[in-house]
Amino acid sequence: MKITNITSYVTDAIGHNIILVKTETDEGLTGWGEAYCVRPDLGVAATIDYLKDWLIDQDPRNIESLWAEMYQGLRFPPGSIGLAAISGIEHTLWDISAQALGLPVHKMLGGNVRDKIRVYQGVHGNTPEKTAEHAQQLIEKYGYTGLKMNPYPPEPDKQLWNAVLRDGPRFIEAVRDAVGDDIDIGLDAHAKIFEPIRALELADAMAPYKPYFFEEPIRPENIQAMAYLRRKMTIPLATGECLYTKFQFNELMQAQAADIIQPDVCICGGLMEMRKIAAIAEGHDVMVAPHNPMGPIATAINVHFAAATYNFSILEFVPHDEGRRSEFVREPWVPKDGYLDIPDKPGWGIEVNESALSKYPYQAYRRGNPRRSDGSPAFI
Repeated sequence: MKITNITSYVTDAIGHNIILVKTETDEGLTGWGEAYCVRPDLGVAATIDYLKDWLIDQDPRNIESLWAEMYQGLRFPPGSIGLAAISGIEHTLWDISAQALGLPVHKMLGGNVRDKIRVYQGVHGNTPEKTAEHAQQLIEKYGYTGLKMNPYPPEPDKQLWNAVLRDGPRFIEAVRDAVGDDIDIGLDAHAKIFEPIRALELADAMAPYKPYFFEEPIRPENIQAMAYLRRKMTIPLATGECLYTKFQFNELMQAQAADIIQPDVCICGGLMEMRKIAAIAEGHDVMVAPHNPMGPIATAINVHFAAATYNFSILEFVPHDEGRRSEFVREPWVPKDGYLDIPDKPGWGIEVNESALSKYPYQAYRRGNPRRSDGSPAFI
């Protein structure tokens, strides 16, 4: 079997683009993948096109070899654009390989260790009451047993720190009162806090409400500072969406800087790389809760990963049953009682609606430009 073509689709999903990758073969099998939306998304598409010339006429089942060729060919080492492209292509190779054997991908990873995949969704609101109402609506609709929310009041960058410490806990208090103690609530600080001691103050203020984890309390670049926080906090520390490959996660684990890691399969290097990352974490008694605010193919890949990974904990999820996302695959993902079913069809077990991918063309997005009260740039 040989690769004959690789195509990328950059599709506007509202708020960000979704970058899907299709690999075709001379035996008629087609594989799908998803690359991360890094914002300069056309750069990812261009890199995929660049890598295509290396992969044409090669056997798509030689996943380890092709990954090494791509990774070593994008030197010094590849950053977010390069690894997003590699990840998206790598996914397609798994899809093709599993289809060729007539197996779902998770059966190629050692088979199931669980029967269904637990998921959580983010809740939002500009007041504690509205945030609590949103949480109740999501639980009623999808049966979630886990949620995630912001630990800040609106526009925290423009507020005095004591106001953040005073008002932030009111949001999780309202949600906890609304949903009760049987729902896990994660907190995502979005790496907006520069000083570790401030992050510790905020964690202490949130601790009475028993958060499931505190995600990215500080910038991810300083692993030693993250390790300091992990030793001091009474809430499990989660991080990893901004780390790439087994090499960076190995540093994180050696520093004992996380209780939960959150690799993103669309940018960490792909499915095989995420399996290696999970194995490193398992050796350090650390759980994996993948970062996944992405499209339906990314969700499919994560479901297969979670099905076969012992130290998987919970999967981030964005519903695909409403709006544009519902058009990208024939059978959108819909949680039941807070869980997703594991596909039993060959490959990823999903059917992509290609006509929808060209329906919503690329849009240029940026994450924003928040400012502090003195006009200086704030962290995003």
